[in-house]
Amino acid sequence: MRKEVVLITGANGEIGHGLIHHLSKHRDVMIVALDVQPLDEKLTHHCHRFIQGDILDQMLLGRLVVEYEIRTIYHLASILSTKAEYNPETAHRINVEGTLNLLRLAVEQSQWQGRPVKFMYPSSIAAYGIPNLQCKEAAGRVKEDEWLAPVTMYGCNKLYCEHLGRYYSRHYRQLAADSGQATIDFRCIRFPGLISAYTIPTGGTSDYAPEMLHAAAQNEDYDCFVREDTRLPFMAMPDAIKSLLMLEEAPRESLSQLIYNVTSFNPTAREIAEIVKGAFPQSQIRFRPHPSRQRIVDSWPADVNDDAAQKDWGWKPDYNQENAFQEYLIPVIQKRYA
Repeated sequence: MRKEVVLITGANGEIGHGLIHHLSKHRDVMIVALDVQPLDEKLTHHCHRFIQGDILDQMLLGRLVVEYEIRTIYHLASILSTKAEYNPETAHRINVEGTLNLLRLAVEQSQWQGRPVKFMYPSSIAAYGIPNLQCKEAAGRVKEDEWLAPVTMYGCNKLYCEHLGRYYSRHYRQLAADSGQATIDFRCIRFPGLISAYTIPTGGTSDYAPEMLHAAAQNEDYDCFVREDTRLPFMAMPDAIKSLLMLEEAPRESLSQLIYNVTSFNPTAREIAEIVKGAFPQSQIRFRPHPSRQRIVDSWPADVNDDAAQKDWGWKPDYNQENAFQEYLIPVIQKRYA
């Protein structure tokens, strides 16, 4: 008899760490973790099984279909925005073809089980593309269906995979005789910039915020790659995990859409620097904007509208700007580097 499990791809990443810890502590589930890198030793005992492998390996994914009854897939594996710009073709292969492989796996599981498999997909504010700062200022809190013209390969990948998820969930093989019998339950969150106290940033264009903190805690100088007045929405990592789990738990009939914005606070880079200097007075933070990275950040909203998430599944962050830094980020990072 196949074991019922939750599959987490990209398990070594920032979201993967938090998700595995939470699921193992608060849910009675068996976790199968997948990543191209060896799993962090701190996560190993939380998982039923770890598989070191590539989401592009269709034979590996085929074995998973045979061995396990996968009820939920948290597809976290991706190449982030900054790294993707240096090798866009590789990013497309992993971010799009890898996602397509997982969607196909979900369909096969749905066919075997006779019920839709949940497919949880973290998207990004990189899916947006606002043409200039004047439009950005006028846009205000951007809704899910506005300004969808991304300027990065990562953003293009995320937006396209949102469309793939919608297709596999609502229109898969719509001309076939068995149309509608093997659909999946695709649910997507567009995350703002995420800040974790436990994991080091790994290539996101919004990573200037966590990079400031981790550099200051290690008494290292930091050159911020965006202007002081740059404003983006952010969220503490525990709230990112919370939102994924809340959306996963929501009754399907309560969901009015497949893609949801979530957010918490939206400081300027200068405001973040002042908070960091307040906690680490010795820190040296200089603003030396990188023109290309600045253009990318300028194309993302200064804030997003998450009214739909609040209405449909009761979304509300635990952390605002003050307690995110004072009660979570700063104390944990201070302890980490003490």
